[in-house]
Amino acid sequence: MTPEDFAFIDAAGIDTETAYRLIVGCVVPRPVAWITTVDALGRINAAPFSSYNYVATSPPMLAINIASRAGAVKDTARNIRATGEFVVNVATEATMEAMHQTAQDYPPEVSETELLGIALLPSQCVRAPRIASTPVQMECRLDQVVVLGRGVNTLFIGEVVAFHLAHEVYDGKRVDSARMRPIARLGGPFYAGLGEIFHRPMLQRPPGGEGSVHQNNHNPPETTP
Repeated sequence: MTPEDFAFIDAAGIDTETAYRLIVGCVVPRPVAWITTVDALGRINAAPFSSYNYVATSPPMLAINIASRAGAVKDTARNIRATGEFVVNVATEATMEAMHQTAQDYPPEVSETELLGIALLPSQCVRAPRIASTPVQMECRLDQVVVLGRGVNTLFIGEVVAFHLAHEVYDGKRVDSARMRPIARLGGPFYAGLGEIFHRPMLQRPPGGEGSVHQNNHNPPETTP
């Protein structure tokens, strides 16, 4: 392609609406963190966030970016600040409809899980419950809160203190992403599944030095006696 094949947009001073539309259209697909929290009165909140990823492995840590809405703090952000705890439930194709419904702007006193009849399981290390229908749930404790940019976005970094992995997706060593069937967020009103999966040999040893590159690829090199 040539320079004439590109539209140039100067991001200096760009308005929030335009920046949001561009960034969520460009950064795709994005995993969905379906977060459960409790407030000071014990009311359970559930909401999805797609500005989310892991940021550390020792210890395991997740980061979720939560934006304010019209200057108001979202219930999830308020609850995490108040309790220092939350659970990330991995949204899947099977749970997409229920997850999507929890994205509505309910009043703080309304529990999405109760209103929508979403079954829950107790956590082991934090007060927030887990969503029973998801195959992967991660209990987290708040580690850092970082206000970003002009103050619209706040990054919540949490340490994963417990994993709950359904036997159907976990073999005792690895999580099978294909069997999990996670849902991803695209720009606008669109979600996506995994689609076609491409295999390429691992060219670097993973953190912690688990085996060798060849062993991780299940393709050991030939050796000479």
